[in-house]
Amino acid sequence: MSVLWRPILAAAAGLGLAAMIWCAPQARAAATLVMYCGVQEEWCRAVASTFERETGVSVAMTRKSAGEVYAQVKAEAANPKGDIWWGGTGDPHQQAAEEGLTVEYKGKDFDQLYDWAQRQWQQTKGRTVGIYSGALGFGYNEKLRKAKNLPEPKCWADLVNPVYKDEVQVADPNSSGTAYNLMATIIQLMGEEKGFDYLKALNRNINQYTKAGAAPAQAVNLGETTIGITFMHDMITAAQSNADIKVVGPCEGTGYEIGSMSLIKGAHNPDDAKRFYDWALTPAAQVLAAQNKSYQTPSNKNTPLPQLGVDLSKVKLIDYDFAKYGTSAVRNALLKRWTDEVKNQPR
Repeated sequence: MSVLWRPILAAAAGLGLAAMIWCAPQARAAATLVMYCGVQEEWCRAVASTFERETGVSVAMTRKSAGEVYAQVKAEAANPKGDIWWGGTGDPHQQAAEEGLTVEYKGKDFDQLYDWAQRQWQQTKGRTVGIYSGALGFGYNEKLRKAKNLPEPKCWADLVNPVYKDEVQVADPNSSGTAYNLMATIIQLMGEEKGFDYLKALNRNINQYTKAGAAPAQAVNLGETTIGITFMHDMITAAQSNADIKVVGPCEGTGYEIGSMSLIKGAHNPDDAKRFYDWALTPAAQVLAAQNKSYQTPSNKNTPLPQLGVDLSKVKLIDYDFAKYGTSAVRNALLKRWTDEVKNQPR
């Protein structure tokens, strides 16, 4: 090699090394947190954009129902695409924890959480935690009810009255955590056999099984159905733009959800996922719910309760068995039975 070329090659090598040193932190800074979100779109967007603004971490958010997120996390287990699963009913989060699809982590504000949120973490050996809670119920469009001369529904038993044929809407429990919560609630109230008899009778009155659990509330709002079965806070959200909506806590008692958060096993961006997890348990993050028309009870004791929210102490709640109905065996068996004996039967 010519002596004349050596300084040039050395300089080039130096520039290459410098480029690598400069590019490495840039690449790390450009890493994107992939979040699977299980609440309403507006709240999902607010959470993602606020975290991004406050931390500088770029967020790619996908909104799906809880059952859909669970199916996606399971399908991607060999090569995970997501980093964190935030929101949605706790049952599929619990199933994912049992199947080893998520990992243990204890957030910095854990001791500030309500007992029900901590219990969710304890039952899953630290693999999911409660971030909000809300009671199941239904709502109806009073204007439509009167126009059709229908009786006022007050109880679960009322909804199987043949007079409501094609007047009730609920989500599909295969995709929706809300609808799975309904199925598990009815079974806990009535027993499995009588519970499925009820679900079969209810099926005859259903006009549509939606993909998302909150969709029936919007259908009631738009006058597309008279009655919608949802979490009560979703119906309250719809009622803010429609004074004809009435929200009902069923007379027999009802179940409730513990909306949850989980870190996905094998995530490509685990450090930022943990950063988001810690942030999401703070009051500053949890107040975003009410600010974006979501009125669940937040899990951090220091977060103000939403003024339009449901006071769970005044709702007749059942002793919902989250440990049992979040297991893979129970959940899979109930979903298969519902699909075979309810959804696929002629009405």
